[in-house]
Amino acid sequence: MANSMTASEVLAELEPVAEANLNRHLSLAKEWHPHDYVPWDEGRNFAALGGIDWEPGQSRLSEAARAAMITNLLTEDNLPSYHRLISESFTRERAWGTWVDRWTAEENRHGIAIRDYLVVTRGVDPVALEHARMICVGTGVDNPTGTGDHAVLHGVAYVTFQELATRVSHRNTGKACRDPVADRLLARIATDENLHMVFYRNICGAALDLVPDDALAAITAVIENFRMPGAGMPDFRRNSVLIAKHGIYDLRQHLDEVILPVLRIWNIFERTDFTARGEQIRDSLATYLDKLGKDVVRFEEQRDRALARDAARRAAAT
Repeated sequence: MANSMTASEVLAELEPVAEANLNRHLSLAKEWHPHDYVPWDEGRNFAALGGIDWEPGQSRLSEAARAAMITNLLTEDNLPSYHRLISESFTRERAWGTWVDRWTAEENRHGIAIRDYLVVTRGVDPVALEHARMICVGTGVDNPTGTGDHAVLHGVAYVTFQELATRVSHRNTGKACRDPVADRLLARIATDENLHMVFYRNICGAALDLVPDDALAAITAVIENFRMPGAGMPDFRRNSVLIAKHGIYDLRQHLDEVILPVLRIWNIFERTDFTARGEQIRDSLATYLDKLGKDVVRFEEQRDRALARDAARRAAAT
């Protein structure tokens, strides 16, 4: 245990942990193929090949499910940026480089499978989807995790929470689609995301043992400033509101299914290896979590009122 280390020193100390968790991941990850999860017999040509182009009535997805599918897919589409950021935070050498490339290859399947499903089933407007993809990939993703000697610690903390958030979002999106094919596909993707989360969670847990104060500072900064990586995509705010309103990914899930379970596994509030600085950071984190819990209650009250108003309007219109 050390009070502080440089990023290169942290990476060197954690490399055996990365190698062990890479081997663990490879032993658990199951091979799967996107084409096995797409109902190809529903496909037909678009106008350029003599068929008809997309119209809203062709989609069998609800507005909320469409918003979630688009948001999930565009998030996956920004993979080039994520690969660059993780490569820069880690290294291209040895276990770190092998992990980054393996993770990238697995994540790439997600975008392939979701896009094929949406285009074949005509779930969303493919022209608008392609426009949005060009904007997202053209804009890229800035580093949300910090810079300098703490970039590695911020990075592993951020991707731990982000991968778990993505798992929850994919799983709930599958249910919201009310289509067993979509549900099966997104459950398969969620399984991948969970394995990715465990890798990063274990690395971050080892970092807590190695540099407790610095790791806790990074974790706290990530939690207090967390945002999903799609924040810059077209219609992100509108789609996020729909997704939260319909319980696909909301503040309650973010707190109860993402933040708190990970903090419990890391034993954050029971550890005795923090210095006075770490204790102060932990107190700040506890204060923030208490405030977030109150925000969750307010959000749910506001959502319940909004849903009640929507139901009343629908009843009045019939």
